[in-house]
Amino acid sequence: MGARGSISATLVAGHAALMAGEASPVGLVTARPPFTEVELPTLDRLVFGGHEIRGGRLLDEARAVLTGCGLPGLAERHADALDAVDARIRPGIVRGGGAAIEALGEQKVAAGSDAEAVATIRRDIDAFRAEVGAETVVVVNVASTEPEMAPHPSWSDLAALRDAMQGQASVLPASALYAFAAFEGGDAYINFTPSTGSRIPALSALARARGAVHAGSDGKTGETLVKSVLSELFVRRNLNVLSWFGQNILGNMDGAILDNPANKATKVHSKDHLIARILGPDVESRVGIDYVRSLGETKIAWDHIHFEGFLGGRMSLQFVWSAADSLLAAPLVLDLVRLAAFAGARGEVGVLAALAPFFKDPMGTDEQRLISQDDGMLAWLRRAEPAR
Repeated sequence: MGARGSISATLVAGHAALMAGEASPVGLVTARPPFTEVELPTLDRLVFGGHEIRGGRLLDEARAVLTGCGLPGLAERHADALDAVDARIRPGIVRGGGAAIEALGEQKVAAGSDAEAVATIRRDIDAFRAEVGAETVVVVNVASTEPEMAPHPSWSDLAALRDAMQGQASVLPASALYAFAAFEGGDAYINFTPSTGSRIPALSALARARGAVHAGSDGKTGETLVKSVLSELFVRRNLNVLSWFGQNILGNMDGAILDNPANKATKVHSKDHLIARILGPDVESRVGIDYVRSLGETKIAWDHIHFEGFLGGRMSLQFVWSAADSLLAAPLVLDLVRLAAFAGARGEVGVLAALAPFFKDPMGTDEQRLISQDDGMLAWLRRAEPAR
């Protein structure tokens, strides 16, 4: 999902650069031990395709993004690889994305009911599998953030959800329709966004019934990554955090979509709950997100932490994170694809809670501390027998 977006374009061009020996795997978690000691799918076995509601050309998106990241010429050097993937991109499904996402729909599919939309997605996945001869398919959501959708009564029961999806009124947003379509064929689903995705009891039941794995949600690439480490420092030193204020400014399409209050609210919730889980509910915490068009591919976060020390002394810590978010996100998507395929190959089913280090709001666990999450993932990786 979002196959011509900034993350997808960076991923495809970056993968091509890796295959050509032009780049090293910096930023790939799976390029470090002990991931290199287990039989993950090798990078040269990955083939890409997808769905997109926007028009345009993947090469043009990659050129704009990578030039904005200070890497001019890289996209052009791998134009053939980008064009090959572009030829496998099909029109996407729009549901529940709000006005900001609907406005992007230059080539969206008018698929009728939710059931018909799932059938359309499923046909395209099967066609992709056949075209490239894929052994395993992993569906990844890197599309724009959807507004939060109110739960439908049918979400708690798979049979009821199937019935509701036959009607003309939509009961699932696009992110969940893609998860449904993936699970119907026993394929993996990764939600790299804070959108609904597979966070529905009925979809979890479908994944288990079809033997599929899934993980999410919302890739942890920048400010929240730092929070997940730094907040534990205060706990271990028994310092009392009074307030934690974070302000994010960003450009590109991600920022433009998050400029809509409904879409922004979903993202803010995903970013802001970590502090309460690690430091407790009494910490005054707030996250701001604003679109600044001139920043382009740069995302900047400024955080101010006000804390109390011995004898009630008040102190503060501030940090600034400035990065090209697509360059941080793209390698993580490659990691997640490899790890999801690995989990499926060894017989795992359902939510991959062990992949929590990759997400702001991880499914299957309340653990938010990065080091503890990483330790758990390494233990999972080394486990000889699959989880049941």
